[in-house]
Amino acid sequence: MDWLQVWVLALVQGLTEFLPISSAAHLILVPVLTAWEDQGLAFDVATHVGTLVAIMAYFRHEIVTITQAWFRQVGGRGATPESMLAWAVIFGTLPAALAGLAFAGVIENSLRSPLVIATTTIGFALLLWLADWRGRGARDEFSIRWRDIAIVGGAQALALIPGTSRSGVTMTAALLLGFSRKAAARYSFLLAIPIIALAGAYETLKLVQSPPDQVHWPQLFAGAVIAGIAAWLCVHWFLKLIERIGMLPFIVYRLLLGAFLLWVFL
Repeated sequence: MDWLQVWVLALVQGLTEFLPISSAAHLILVPVLTAWEDQGLAFDVATHVGTLVAIMAYFRHEIVTITQAWFRQVGGRGATPESMLAWAVIFGTLPAALAGLAFAGVIENSLRSPLVIATTTIGFALLLWLADWRGRGARDEFSIRWRDIAIVGGAQALALIPGTSRSGVTMTAALLLGFSRKAAARYSFLLAIPIIALAGAYETLKLVQSPPDQVHWPQLFAGAVIAGIAAWLCVHWFLKLIERIGMLPFIVYRLLLGAFLLWVFL
């Protein structure tokens, strides 16, 4: 893998992991446009680590606050909005984790086709448009209730279908429930932390079980750093701009991307 491939793939992973535009669609598209060989599982693990470190660094204060509140509640000092948000991250992760264990084989073997990705990219773009058009809510992430957790967590499980976009579908669900754009994004990003950690652990397990191969440590380290910086900047600017620009630019982009995939693969 040459250094151009390292830069491009790491940037793609870092940017698309958190924007509502589907990382799966882009990781399918890059090899089509470049004819590059597969980058290998080790590189995938490295970029996942980079994005995980980035999102945890960005939300470090919130993570500390809700974790402390959760331990205080468990210790019998009463529930607070912060402890409820911690429960929301924990229980909101369960549907996707269980669905991943139950349907991993089906997803890998039957749902990774370019036509499936094109269809879901377009279909969930339209659903995001509907949610953003209808949703002018003012709720923040600390107002979350158990019903919200079940709905957003269930929506996250749908993101196992390639092309759906994990961040896109969770933001869509939160907008439909009356959350503000910024609150929907913040909860989606916090909800990403355990999912990315689980995905990284799963990929690491597969890497350990795979036949030994030469590991190019400088490229892996660079991939992790590039993906992490791209992810941090992406989250930072997305949260700054989302209330002003809305979801429309991402919806239009998804529609164009889905149309391009249909044109290429039909």
